[in-house]
Amino acid sequence: MSIYSFTARKANGETVKLSQYEGKPVLIVNTASECGFTPQYAELQSLYEQYKDKGLVVLGFPCNQFGGQEPGTSQDVEAFCSLNYGVTFPIFEKLEVKGSQADPIFEYLTKETGGEIKWNFTKFLVDLAGKPVKQYDSAVKPQEIAPDIEQLLA
Repeated sequence: MSIYSFTARKANGETVKLSQYEGKPVLIVNTASECGFTPQYAELQSLYEQYKDKGLVVLGFPCNQFGGQEPGTSQDVEAFCSLNYGVTFPIFEKLEVKGSQADPIFEYLTKETGGEIKWNFTKFLVDLAGKPVKQYDSAVKPQEIAPDIEQLLA
């Protein structure tokens, strides 16, 4: 199994097969617009721009489970990210990342990394074969992940 087995819905409602990212490193992030870590959107965009030509894909999944810090609609989130942080990587529909209603993608990511999602902006790095290789807590700045991305691209 890999992330390529899953589909997700973008903020605009379009269904995306994650298999379209096969052969690329993917950074999956649960996000929120009213969080102390929200400025990481700019850092994620910078990381995306730095490595997108080498194949990196960043996927943002808004979540309102932690402190109610993502109250808007999926479309509101996408507009907020674009206007305030210049985000051009895909933003998906709001979903839950833990508990009984957790989206299967996040159930898989946490199971494979042996981690737990404790707050917004938890990040998962997925290798070129679609396997999660590492989980990063909220406080880990996106640029700190660059060496691990470079290792996958080597």
